[in-house]
Amino acid sequence: MSIPVVVSQAYDEIIDFFAAGTTPQTLIDFKPSEVARERVADLIFNEKNLGLTAAEKAELDQYLLLEHMLRLAKARAHQYVVA
Repeated sequence: MSIPVVVSQAYDEIIDFFAAGTTPQTLIDFKPSEVARERVADLIFNEKNLGLTAAEKAELDQYLLLEHMLRLAKARAHQYVVA
């Protein structure tokens, strides 16, 4: 099973962000691109209203995993900013 191109783009955005170096504050401020946000919104809309193919469901699951990881990292970053 291959990763859809859009998910690869989301991974590339995050990898580039980390590779460029980060601080707790830049991690807190990080936001996915408009393209990635629109794709997730489309997938969620379709899931609720039309249903998803297996590939689309896998794509949405990957986005949700990335979002979860970023939320955890941002929460940890807040601890460093406050300290």
